Formats: sequence, C-alpha cells, structure tokens
Amino acid sequence: MALCPECDTPLDIDQEEIEEGDTVTCDECGADIEVVSSDPLELAAIDAEGYDDEDDTPVRADADEEDE
Repeated sequence: MALCPECDTPLDIDQEEIEEGDTVTCDECGADIEVVSSDPLELAAIDAEGYDDEDDTPVRADADEEDE
C-alpha cells in the first residue's frame, strides 16, 4: 500500500488504474501528490506553489533530491 509522502497516511490507489503523471489528493492532509512512476509505484508531493511558471510542470517537494 502506498503512503502519503507528507503525512504517511495509507492511500487507496489502484496501481492498475493509475498512470505516471496523474495526481491524487491525500484525504487526511489534503496534499496534492504526483505519480512519479507507476511500476514500481512512486509518489511525490507537489509543492504549495503548484506548478513551475516556466514550463508548467509540477514542482515536487523532493525536486532537490533528483536521482542520478
């Protein structure tokens, strides 16, 4: 089961119906969450600023921890 990256509440997400780039909202804390990867399921919170003005892509809370 996936957990909210903000409050660690279990999220009821059907992995077969979700795609990369989809967004969901945590029922507990209200955080907007982006599906970074669907297999394996990886989630990232979208910052309060919402979207980057330059290219309209989500600004993730973990953007400073990019994978290499």
